[in-house]
Amino acid sequence: METTTLTLRIPAEMKEQLDRLADATHRSKSYLAGEAIRQYLELESWQIGEIQQALKEADGNDFASDDEVDAVMRKYAG
Repeated sequence: METTTLTLRIPAEMKEQLDRLADATHRSKSYLAGEAIRQYLELESWQIGEIQQALKEADGNDFASDDEVDAVMRKYAG
């Protein structure tokens, strides 16, 4: 995998936490930061995709019927 360098500013406290975590896990700070960014990007990309799909369905008037909503409400009602 091709890599590149990213320089960013973070609060000193966050850097200290990263230092401690790197020591505790025997991983580099670069690895841990890369993993954190990767996980964030995966989650955000998934969420944006779900929102875009929901908007497409809404634009197509693809909504649950009253009966479907009532069935779900009955399922979870005490």
